Amino acid sequence: MKQTKSAGISFFERNLTLWVALCMVTGVLIGKFLPAIPAALAQLEYAKVSIPIAVLIWLMIYPMMMKVDFASIKDVGKNPTGLYVTWTVNWLIKPFTMFGIAAFFFYVVFKALIPPELARDYLAGAVLLGAAPCTAMVFVWSHLTRGNPAYTVVQVATNDLIILIAFTPIVAVLLGVGGITIPWNTLLLSVFLFVVIPLAGGITTRNLVINKKGADYFTRSFIPKFNNLTIIGLLLTLVLIFSFQGDVILKNPLHIVLIAVPLILQTFLIFFIAYLGCKKLKLTHDIAAPAGMIGASNFFELAVAVAITLFGASSPAVLVTIVGVLVEVPVMLFLVKIANRTTSWFPEGLDNTESIKTKGEHHV
Repeated sequence: MKQTKSAGISFFERNLTLWVALCMVTGVLIGKFLPAIPAALAQLEYAKVSIPIAVLIWLMIYPMMMKVDFASIKDVGKNPTGLYVTWTVNWLIKPFTMFGIAAFFFYVVFKALIPPELARDYLAGAVLLGAAPCTAMVFVWSHLTRGNPAYTVVQVATNDLIILIAFTPIVAVLLGVGGITIPWNTLLLSVFLFVVIPLAGGITTRNLVINKKGADYFTRSFIPKFNNLTIIGLLLTLVLIFSFQGDVILKNPLHIVLIAVPLILQTFLIFFIAYLGCKKLKLTHDIAAPAGMIGASNFFELAVAVAITLFGASSPAVLVTIVGVLVEVPVMLFLVKIANRTTSWFPEGLDNTESIKTKGEHHV
């Protein structure tokens, strides 16, 4: 597959960890020396939802939802094996291994460093990350591993639909097991605000633009206009969140590293479960690599949004979701290298039974 600048990982995406670190410093400094700013913004909320953060999160999520071609789901039965791997890993394995690994480290390994109440909040943030598989950056990871773009679209589209059904009960059950009581109505409101609304908006916009201008214009001209907007929304959200998180970070700077440890281990574990599962099933590499990437990476925008809605922007649970953003890009790029160096593990070639063809493959 010929690589193009637009299809690969952008400068901002490649250096996302650096931007997150800069946002952390900026936000903490604002919270420390200009506390009136986060205090004033904290007052702008409705039904416990921060209006400024909600707007910024919509800027992040809405363009992602436009990228997904839900019409491709009609071809789901042509080669479902890779989809079975994706669904099983993302919804029957990943949330529960995240809970187990995070609980083990926060309550046992780091018991002397993290107080029980803080460990409980950190576990809540980890659960939200674990229950939200990637829906956007996976297109980048798929491209970098020479994944089948048509099949990746179906993997992502079906995941987005499963999120509507599975995210709320999984989070509620795991948080309940962790001793955290949450109101169901608040959790459902979060899913409605940060999945249903941008999903409906994305589908509507996609259909309107394609019907009027064509699929080629939509993919090559319309979608790229939103790339910087997504990154700007993310960075501004992080500055705002870190301004609320200043006290937690300044009092517990080591906790950033402690939180990162189980998140990184979980990422590697889930990648290899999906990747080696595809190898065992003799799927081709261009299906196996995206399957591993979807499970390993997270829909951290959704995790951040729900954490803020459930626990407030100053909650330590939100900090965990932000650390997820901090570590994701470098870890995922490392996994891309692993995937690209292990193509020989998989059957060569791609026959008709191994590919889902859609009308006009989408190289997003």
